[in-house]
Amino acid sequence: MKILKLAAMLLPILFSAGLAVAAPGGAGHSHAGFSAGEPGNPKKPFRVVEVRMHEDDGKMGYTPENLTIKRGEQIKFVISNGGELKHEFILASEKDNLKHAELMKKYPEMEHDDPNAKSLEPKAKSEILWRFSKRGTFEYSCLIPGHREAGMTGKITVK
Repeated sequence: MKILKLAAMLLPILFSAGLAVAAPGGAGHSHAGFSAGEPGNPKKPFRVVEVRMHEDDGKMGYTPENLTIKRGEQIKFVISNGGELKHEFILASEKDNLKHAELMKKYPEMEHDDPNAKSLEPKAKSEILWRFSKRGTFEYSCLIPGHREAGMTGKITVK
C-alpha cells in the first residue's frame, strides 16, 4: 500500500517534469510531456553523438559539454560512464531538470530508464535515440544529489 501511495504522489510530478515513459499510442498520440523533443524513430536517419560522463580533478562533467543540433534532427546518444561513480543522463529543459533535481533530493535512490533519461553504473554504456522537434536551449544533466552542482550539465542548442 505504501508503494501505491508513493506512486500516486510521484506520477504527476514525473509527468510534469517531462520524464514520463512513452507508451505506444494511436492516432493523435503525442509526447507533449517531453520538453526537449520526442523519442526518435530508429527507422529514420540519425546522427551518432558519443557522450562520456566523468569525474576529473574533483569536477564532474560530460564530454562534450555543448552541442548544436538542427531542429528535426535525430540524435543517437551513445552514453558511457567513464567515472568511478554512478551518473545519469537526463535530457530536458533546464527548468524541468531543476524541478526534477529537487525531487531527487527527496528520493535519491530513484532510477531512470526512460526515453529521455538513463542511470548508469561506473563503466556502463547505454543509448538514447532522440528527435529534436523544438527550437531552443536544452540540457543533459545528472540529477543525483550533488552531481549537477559539481558540474554535470551539458548544453544543447537546437536551431
